[in-house]
Amino acid sequence: MDHAVALVQAYLQLNGYFTSAEYPIIAGAGRRTRTMTDIDMLAFRFPNLAPTIGRKHPKGLDVTETDPGLGIPRRNVDMIIGEVKEGRVGINSAVRDPGVLRAVISRFGEAPDDEDRVVNELLENGTTRLPSGYSVRLIVFASFPPGAAVPPCRIISLGHVLEFLQNYVTRHWNLLRHLQFKDPAFGFLMTLEKARRGGAGRRGHAGVEIVRKGDKR
Repeated sequence: MDHAVALVQAYLQLNGYFTSAEYPIIAGAGRRTRTMTDIDMLAFRFPNLAPTIGRKHPKGLDVTETDPGLGIPRRNVDMIIGEVKEGRVGINSAVRDPGVLRAVISRFGEAPDDEDRVVNELLENGTTRLPSGYSVRLIVFASFPPGAAVPPCRIISLGHVLEFLQNYVTRHWNLLRHLQFKDPAFGFLMTLEKARRGGAGRRGHAGVEIVRKGDKR
């Protein structure tokens, strides 16, 4: 998985989203099947998430402290089509292909009768609402501002994503430090925080220590 995609995936999961990274959109059938494009990030979130009450109940990580910058709808299911760039903000032309967007929306479990209206609204506004009430939004995650005009969408910088993740680790350190994580981005952030807080090398100078024969430790 791309490093930037992994970072965004961890960010969205801590905001309560189920995610699917680098999802392929396929065209054709049989031997003529081909991949049209990969969607960097698909995400799906139910409204009104609440923490489990009571210490003895199994529970996941706290995902109730959401990022206001993400603009999460509070009363309906939210679906995100995410484009992730390590460099400048940009949207691949394939992601704005009406056929690709129809395939993505159907992957979310919706096949609206007025799908042309839904796709056109998404292209023109960067957001739309399905007949079921679900919202669908186009969000671009990137390191640097766009170098040219971009179509309607929400833009969230990777720096903002990183700051949110780091703040989350700091706030919940007393819990998180006892856990092990397989997620590559979040696991690496935890390793950095453990290294920053750890005292293994603090007995020496600037974190470097030489142990000689006969030293009592």
